[in-house]
Amino acid sequence: MMIANFVGLFVCYIVSTAAARYKPNWRSIDSRPLPQWFDDAKVGIFLHWGVFSVPSFGSEWFWYNWKVSPNGPDNADDYKYTADFMKKNYPPGFTYADFAPQFKAEFFNPDQWVDIFKAAGAKYGLTIIFFLFMYNNDTFFFNFF
Repeated sequence: MMIANFVGLFVCYIVSTAAARYKPNWRSIDSRPLPQWFDDAKVGIFLHWGVFSVPSFGSEWFWYNWKVSPNGPDNADDYKYTADFMKKNYPPGFTYADFAPQFKAEFFNPDQWVDIFKAAGAKYGLTIIFFLFMYNNDTFFFNFF
């Protein structure tokens, strides 16, 4: 049932926004109307759940903290903790992509999630897939698609 509702909402969103034309600037993007259900909802839950969940360490920024932080001025401590974790728990040469086959979602139970969201007062829930694409430059790149 949850899957059907999600697909229905997604199709409605695509159909309603497909005809709209926006320019690549904030004024244009901010002119789009909010769906009434979203404006009325007040509480929603965004799930950051993906391959980074396999090591169950840190946050959804696991890969960034492991591979990008040493090359930038920010998050030096996050890099140290994440790099130390990887050295202690995984063999040399292990890559972020090596986590992908281990992400099986065997305990995924959307009906249970809906019950938890409702009990928390949430009116919607979203799964974030952004972290499948992560970072792309000459030094670091991965894309699971």
